[in-house]
Amino acid sequence: MRLTDLIEGVFHRRVLRRWGRIAGRAERLDLEALSTLRAKARQIRRLLDRVIFVAEGRLTLPAVGSNAIVKPLYTDWAYRPELWRGPVSPLGIVAVASKTDYGKEVRVYHDCRQTELTLRQTRNSRESDLAPYGLRMDVFRFDGSFLSLVIELPNSAVEGLERRHVIRLSTVVELEKPLEIFARLNVKHGPNVEQIVRELPMGEEDAMVEFDLAYTKLNERRLEKMWLDLIFEGAEMNQIMLRDVVMTRRPRAEM
Repeated sequence: MRLTDLIEGVFHRRVLRRWGRIAGRAERLDLEALSTLRAKARQIRRLLDRVIFVAEGRLTLPAVGSNAIVKPLYTDWAYRPELWRGPVSPLGIVAVASKTDYGKEVRVYHDCRQTELTLRQTRNSRESDLAPYGLRMDVFRFDGSFLSLVIELPNSAVEGLERRHVIRLSTVVELEKPLEIFARLNVKHGPNVEQIVRELPMGEEDAMVEFDLAYTKLNERRLEKMWLDLIFEGAEMNQIMLRDVVMTRRPRAEM
């Protein structure tokens, strides 16, 4: 390994010197030679850009795949959706149509006739970030009446779920300008769906709301699935950055 590293180091220094000499005389080269060198340089740059992209993604903290979650006391279930936990494909979407899937768990709904909405998964890198990735939504002209993200939750969300449970949504949200954001929890049991709506506190980057199932008519024996709707009111000409979305569940304290 030491011999291999030594050989690679010598070769690397030679490559740097060669391209350094080329860069130094590029202004004096004839156009035919310059065109040939440009093609070679672009081939090398494509490979270098790919290496740099992967390295920055893997070396930037929080680490990809990290699932560090701040959990309330007695939490018996916690989940960070895929889009905030690991890379999805494609990296971004422009002119997003209604019912567009982004990854396996997130779907966009709106009623725009002509959408000027873009989605992009971004890499979190702040010291305070726990989620490896975030979601940026750029909303320009918006002639619709609603914009929402539907987040499908895994089967584990309803395993052991009871009416005595309190479900907490914790988010980290950055806005270009203030807007109202509502969270609607949906729990399907048999032919019925229980829905609880809460408004996220305005002006708070770390926003949290709770859904108390005690006030529902949940049939614990017929639970099927759970999903979350994030609804954005008056989103036109705004940039919405969701740096983290986490769901946790804990039993209510007995009276």
